[in-house]
Amino acid sequence: MGPSGGGQGQPDDAPPRTGRGPRGTATPPPGPARPEFWRSPLRGPWLTSVFGLVLLFGITVLFVTGLLSYAAYNPDLAAVNDQTPDKGWLGFYLFPWPTSPYWLYRLTQGVHVTLGIVLVPVLLAKLWSVIPKLFEWPPVRSAGHALERLSLLLLVGGAGFEFVTGILNVQLHYIFPGSFYTLHFYGAWVFIGAFVVHVAFRLPRALRAVRARSGEPAAGTPDALGLVSPRPAAPTISRRGALAMVGLGSVALLAVTAGQSIGGWWRRTALLAPHGRDPGSGPNGFQINKTAASVGIRPSDVGPAWRLTVRGPGRQVDLTYEQLLAMTQHESALPIACVEGWSTPDQRWGGVRLTDLAALVGLGVNTPEVLVESVQRGGSFRSAVLSDHQVRDSRSLLAVRVNGAVLSADHGYPARAVVAGAPGVHNTKWVTRLTFGEPG
Repeated sequence: MGPSGGGQGQPDDAPPRTGRGPRGTATPPPGPARPEFWRSPLRGPWLTSVFGLVLLFGITVLFVTGLLSYAAYNPDLAAVNDQTPDKGWLGFYLFPWPTSPYWLYRLTQGVHVTLGIVLVPVLLAKLWSVIPKLFEWPPVRSAGHALERLSLLLLVGGAGFEFVTGILNVQLHYIFPGSFYTLHFYGAWVFIGAFVVHVAFRLPRALRAVRARSGEPAAGTPDALGLVSPRPAAPTISRRGALAMVGLGSVALLAVTAGQSIGGWWRRTALLAPHGRDPGSGPNGFQINKTAASVGIRPSDVGPAWRLTVRGPGRQVDLTYEQLLAMTQHESALPIACVEGWSTPDQRWGGVRLTDLAALVGLGVNTPEVLVESVQRGGSFRSAVLSDHQVRDSRSLLAVRVNGAVLSADHGYPARAVVAGAPGVHNTKWVTRLTFGEPG
């Protein structure tokens, strides 16, 4: 913490006072460990606390919507749905993901991704405002101080890890060593643990700093928290001006991000949405996240030799494409919403209800869960298990058409699952087998 004096400097070779009484500390080395190294007149408890309170609200919403996103994958239902099989008690809250309202995942995941990007300027500003604390001298004063520094490391490192991996996932850049889902899931729990500890100790102090009407405390005093410069430079912007500038940065990111979740015309404004997946125009002209070519779909896999195998307890039926088309067709208006945050408006899907396909193998009104398998060769999510209530929802189809047209290859021709409320990756494309009543 800097010396007292309300902005009066001191020689660089003078040992700084710590505000803890006459005990003092060892002289810090030249550079960022010295309080006078930090010259910004903006740093102080008020600005740091405002940024912190914004993050308190925003990160809480991010964590809750992230938990909901994880629950939407129904990881307790089957092994193929679970990207974190060693989660243990971290999955204590899991519940069967509902099919109504059918737009629920579209909303929660859109909020999760959009808010995460919008909070980036606030997070960077908060880190900037407290950076002198990262260079405190001596680095460790006691066992308690060491634990506090470790929690700070987990907090800052966890925040950076979660935001960076999340943004890379939005852009479909899977360059991290391992599964995004596993890394992001465990990283979130490490980060939120450090975040809760930090909030428990700092929230009362932050509220007092925001309510203070006497301006920033003098450098070197306990209330300054080591954030007020003992030798500030001349100000070029006020603290409220800096706050407004960060807010404008967040608004700008909102403007170039939210369109990917709203969809339709607004997607044109989503400059930060994933690109390189141009679906073209026409009935199939809406967003995709993986093409047929990218996952190894060959013409022979979905050509005349393609068959849909429907299995049940002790029975099996194989259908050609023509036989599937000959079954009673139904329509559902449902969106596609993906973990990357993008979603489409409701698309008009046409196909056969999953319950009608279950009836082919002797299953009636109490239709069980179903394992849906694709001819997809590469990549993740080649199969998924849908819960019994997802199967029984009358809007859940094995779709063969969309918006009045035959499915394109990239949208899953000859047939794909379309499920009310499910994440996009559980709307399996290029389906070749449905197995009712067996775990994945």
